[in-house]
Amino acid sequence: MMKLLAYRSGDATRCGVLVEGDFVVDVTGLLGLEVPLRDVQDLLELPDRPLDRLRDAIATGLGKSQSRRPIADVKLGPPVMQPPTVRDFAAFEEHITQQFTRGEDGTIDGFGYLDMEVWNRLPVFYFSNPLMIAGHDQDVVHPAATRNMDYECEIGVVIAKEGKDVLEADADEYIAGFTIFNDWSFRDLQVDEMGGTLGPVKGKDAATSIGPWIVTPDEFGDAYRDGVLSLRAQVRVNGETWTDRNTWNMVHTFGAMIERASQDSRVVPGDVIGSGTIGMGTTMEAARLGRPARWLRPGDVVEMEIEGIGVLRNRVVEPTRLRDAVRYVAPFELPMASPMSADQIAAVDARVRNPATV
Repeated sequence: MMKLLAYRSGDATRCGVLVEGDFVVDVTGLLGLEVPLRDVQDLLELPDRPLDRLRDAIATGLGKSQSRRPIADVKLGPPVMQPPTVRDFAAFEEHITQQFTRGEDGTIDGFGYLDMEVWNRLPVFYFSNPLMIAGHDQDVVHPAATRNMDYECEIGVVIAKEGKDVLEADADEYIAGFTIFNDWSFRDLQVDEMGGTLGPVKGKDAATSIGPWIVTPDEFGDAYRDGVLSLRAQVRVNGETWTDRNTWNMVHTFGAMIERASQDSRVVPGDVIGSGTIGMGTTMEAARLGRPARWLRPGDVVEMEIEGIGVLRNRVVEPTRLRDAVRYVAPFELPMASPMSADQIAAVDARVRNPATV
């Protein structure tokens, strides 16, 4: 049972592990290595089952003999600083249908066509940008090009070892752990570019946040079963709760995502896979469900909290240039979604309620 992280140490970043709940220990020292480990990817790339070796070192009490720092005194970075790849899936029907309101023609709110037969049959995904990764308490720049900045609350999976054509039944042995994944989205750019039948591209390109750490699967007990995590997920903006859902109703399992990702391809240590956005996991969905949500703007503090993982917090800061200086912008601004009726909201809430809590 481990929480793996990356933290600042002087001018460098180091891979750490939480011990006794509140203390960070340097993994390089725990494993007796000569070359410092920069982040969790460096750890996973070691030979001879590095997670088992680290677990054994902690179990034998080495963590108590190493120098420790209180987590409150540590500045965290993304647990994987530059993943080899970032694949983002779409596993939640409430999100993909926008509260089950997608019309018979497959469209909703101008967001284009979705073939539900394809979505149910395939774990679909796109590649996001591994060069723009933020960690806990790091600022995220509001892109100059967008007027419609949004969050997307997801669970991230970090790959433990290399594999090709991994089967769903074998996928658990490829999972190092789970983290919180904020797929920052820029809706005007997304809608505009996807009219060209490719994407999302710039609508997702400017930032992804992961953190605060990676939690190994054995920490979740019965909450992780048959490839699905059942966890409460909340999003607060400036302290106000906009999103509150449970992740129990994933249509595609994490194992299915790994199988599709590795089909005729490879996954490698440090790859990050997003589950897709949970229901109610965006500003648009929160507004549709009656929350006082709006597009994000500079100064907003977005906190994502997922049960059993922790809190991932980022502040949105001012663009680095004026929008007038940007060549490729959307020629429109999207309105925020209108609230559904009280009866419609109650029907959606009843449909997505975790039966284990009823």
